[in-house]
Amino acid sequence: MKEIKAFVHRNRVADIIHALRNAGFCSGVCNLSVVDVTGTLQALDNQEQSFSLELGQEAITEVKLELVCEDERTDEIVRIIRENGRTGQKTAGWVYVIDIGAAYPIDSD
Repeated sequence: MKEIKAFVHRNRVADIIHALRNAGFCSGVCNLSVVDVTGTLQALDNQEQSFSLELGQEAITEVKLELVCEDERTDEIVRIIRENGRTGQKTAGWVYVIDIGAAYPIDSD
C-alpha cells in the first residue's frame, strides 16, 4: 500500500477530488483526508498571500490531500492530482508517495 500526500493550491482541490471520483477513486469508503495547512507555495495573487508569524515569512493557506491506495493505483492517482492541480505556475505544488508497511482497522474486536 502507498500513502499519497499532495500539497496544492486551495482553488484546485475540488477539481482534483472530482477527477479522482470520476476515475473510480473515493467513491464509497475512501481513505482521503483534506487538511488546510500554512505553506510556502508561490501565491497566485496578493490576496492569497499573508505574513505568517509562525514561519516568519510570507505564506499561503495550502491544502494537503492524503490518500491511501493499492500499489498498482499509485501512478494513476499521482497523474490525476498533477493534471488537475495545475495553476499555470512552474511549480504549483508537490506530490509525495510513501510506502506503508502495515495498515490495521480500528474495529470493535
